[in-house]
Amino acid sequence: MDNKITRARIGMVNFINTAPIYETWKKRKHPQDWQVVEAPPSTLNKMLAAGELDLGFVSAYEYGVRPQDYRILGDLSISATGPVGSVFLFSRVDPATLGDHTVLLSGQSQTSICLVKVILEEFYHVKPRYVVGDVISEAADRAGGVLAIGDEALRLSAGSEFAYKLDLGEVWCRYTDLPFVFAVCAVREEFCRRAPQTVAAIHREFLLCRGKGRQQLESICLKVAPRIPMHPDECYVYLRAIEYDLSERKQLALERFFQYLIDRNEASVGSIPLKIEELAG
Repeated sequence: MDNKITRARIGMVNFINTAPIYETWKKRKHPQDWQVVEAPPSTLNKMLAAGELDLGFVSAYEYGVRPQDYRILGDLSISATGPVGSVFLFSRVDPATLGDHTVLLSGQSQTSICLVKVILEEFYHVKPRYVVGDVISEAADRAGGVLAIGDEALRLSAGSEFAYKLDLGEVWCRYTDLPFVFAVCAVREEFCRRAPQTVAAIHREFLLCRGKGRQQLESICLKVAPRIPMHPDECYVYLRAIEYDLSERKQLALERFFQYLIDRNEASVGSIPLKIEELAG
């Protein structure tokens, strides 16, 4: 066990949905050896799995397929109860008829890929052809449907190219009566054992930043909205809908999603335990 704050490699999703935490984090002083890596969820997933990161926000899917490697920091997530506003299936035809079409999938989040397949195949009972690729490309122009997430989804949502826009958080909630957890803050098991004080310090800092970020949301929106671009008022409505806790209902939602992974043979284990690292005291 460590007796001091040690080096940590921390993954942070580079979409504006993390702004209430991350914009606050960037304004605060931290130990110099806390190194933050910004990347899409899919990249952070691979880095955490390879031991190139010690902890960070990664797809819920990543924890679900490798639960033996991680613990989850308590009361932290990127989630929504109902519409999330930045994970969409855009479709040119009624989604219930997509079985005869190709759906282009953003490769930036394995959770969203799995979620859209669950929604189409389990809820809508259609199985289209899936292709992973760039959702802002000629391939997107030819596809019947497009899965887009994060900032790309916000940009596409502002357009009128697609007749149907399914917010996947909203659809999941309608069919399951549960929130959806898109990302968790996962820590490698060996890092938890080797550096528990550092893990606890980063955990406290994330929770503090989340609280301050909520209080400063209007000024944060003024800063990050031009990245899309979108109006700060629209950004405020969007970020107000994103949730960053991991309540008991969200733990139930994770368990429901993980059961789909097992049933669909995407997880190689018979059960996926939720190993949640809580702060002492």
